[in-house]
Amino acid sequence: MRKDIREDIRRELTLADGRTLSYLDFTPDSAGRPLLALHGHLSEGASFAHLAEALGDGWRVIAPDQRGHGDSDRAPDYRREGYVSDALALMDHLGLDRVALLGHSLGAVNAYHLAAAHPGRVGALVATDTAALLPDTGASPLSFVLGFPYTAPTREELAAACSPLGPMVAAAVRPHADGWRLPFHPQDTVDSENLVHGDHWAAWLGSTCPALLIRGTESQVLTAAHAHEMTTRRPATTLVELATDHFVQLRDPRGFERAVGEFLAGCR
Repeated sequence: MRKDIREDIRRELTLADGRTLSYLDFTPDSAGRPLLALHGHLSEGASFAHLAEALGDGWRVIAPDQRGHGDSDRAPDYRREGYVSDALALMDHLGLDRVALLGHSLGAVNAYHLAAAHPGRVGALVATDTAALLPDTGASPLSFVLGFPYTAPTREELAAACSPLGPMVAAAVRPHADGWRLPFHPQDTVDSENLVHGDHWAAWLGSTCPALLIRGTESQVLTAAHAHEMTTRRPATTLVELATDHFVQLRDPRGFERAVGEFLAGCR
């Protein structure tokens, strides 16, 4: 459990299949416009805490731990339809008819699929370092996590067994019946990542709301040429590039906050 996140902003939703979806509602009593923020693999809703603070009272940032991540339950599958269904269930639960939608990596793919399937419910879209075409190279870039144990008797043992992600793991592990557990299941993570691969052009082009595409100039996922194609083929789409790798919001939080804030300020 993240030590830097106030537990009074964490909520739970029991989904139709009985799973628990955990989410952070950073300003639950705010009259600000709702922003639903979807994290990437190996991450969780708490990764948007700095963004929620930077946006201030004008926005109510809601960030779920997506299925199989953080405090949310594992799921029987990690197909796009499931991720989108979870996000819609959360919106319905909170009475949010229309939101600004932001995602990073996996979360960005889920976001633009949701916007395409339910365009009336998304007023603005921010996609951070993801592509519309994600070829299958035959080997998951996240396959290294298969060597991680899911649980360990102590936090220290679990972190030590997860090199080179040890420091990140140590800050995010959760109490478990057997001691401590990762905030993601290694096999689930690889299964989910494998299902991200494919041609998503139809979904990327399937909505017409204002959109912002943020790319790290050293991205391992999104090339400059592909980012240009994504922004030229989709109307009302702006590209912002920051001097980071794929983990944009982690490497340049101030630049990320500024880009998102300026874009959202122009969306009504």
